Amino acid sequence: MGVFVSTDDPGPAGHEQVVFCQDRQSGLKAIIGIYSTALGPALGGTRFYPYASEEAALADVLDLSRGMAYKNALAGLDLGGGKAVIWGDPDQVKSEALLRAYGRFVQSLGGRYYTACDVGTYVADMDVIARETRYVTGRSVEHGGAGDSSVLTAWGVFQGRRAAAEHVWGSPSLRGRRVGVAGLGKVGRHLTGHLVDDGAEVVATDVDPRALEWARTNHPGVALVADTAALVAADIDVYAPCALGGALNDDTVPALRARVVAGAANNQLAHPGIEKLLADRGILYAPDYVVNAGGVIQVADEIEGFNFDRAKLRATRIFDTTRQILRLADEEGVPPAVAADRLAERRMADVGRLRAIHLG
Repeated sequence: MGVFVSTDDPGPAGHEQVVFCQDRQSGLKAIIGIYSTALGPALGGTRFYPYASEEAALADVLDLSRGMAYKNALAGLDLGGGKAVIWGDPDQVKSEALLRAYGRFVQSLGGRYYTACDVGTYVADMDVIARETRYVTGRSVEHGGAGDSSVLTAWGVFQGRRAAAEHVWGSPSLRGRRVGVAGLGKVGRHLTGHLVDDGAEVVATDVDPRALEWARTNHPGVALVADTAALVAADIDVYAPCALGGALNDDTVPALRARVVAGAANNQLAHPGIEKLLADRGILYAPDYVVNAGGVIQVADEIEGFNFDRAKLRATRIFDTTRQILRLADEEGVPPAVAADRLAERRMADVGRLRAIHLG
């Protein structure tokens, strides 16, 4: 089966466990990061991506798994935070053997980690992984799963954006607002539909010509711009990063003309301090791991027997959570990202402490 290395050394990121997985015959090279199980088993998707190096893959899984712990905490789930990355080009190396080998590594953790879809992995992949492990969510409806988690991810982002709009403009509607969507992938497409239905004016971009053609065909009223730089500099009210992380950095924030940032991408802040730069410029940032929690709410619901209406109701409450965080940020005089971190850390500490009560 190859190399299996795990460690409970907290290291600089404070993780409970980091597992390196390798199966030479299938070409699998993966890393599973478990940040915290204070609230329950760690849940987070599997990202399949051609990283430039193992160091880059490790850095990504550490950041993403920490983010999942905070996301799951604020989503009100009894689940900890984890994430996995498979290092490689999915178009070149993804295979049944590789996915099943990965599934066996997940199973070997004995339920400490539940996996799901992320960039480069899909519902069909989860069905294959599930042939080797029961600790997988985001499966197809045919196999008793919830299906595509991007549906409620987009719904939750839309709810978080409504709360941000209310905070800035006094109304939760996006009608008449100009929203810039960077990334028309699985989530960006659903989100665009919600925005159009709400009466927003949408400007969008994507690096994939197929995504741009989708927009022209399905939403001809959406204005398309050449790239993210053009979108950031455009006259927009709301900016929605919906692709990879690091979208808010030292170059984009000074150029940004939007009053609100609320998008689906994970880890949007390129480094600590960006949240203060946004606040200093008068830009309201709805923390990514708060507003994009609809997907994890959807796949978590699958663990107890998926019910779409129940999951959608839970995702709708992202509006209330975002509103609470924005109000707390104002009361404490801190950026929303700091307020969100404090709430998540408080819940992990308070609920995690209960494990000291022996049940016999």
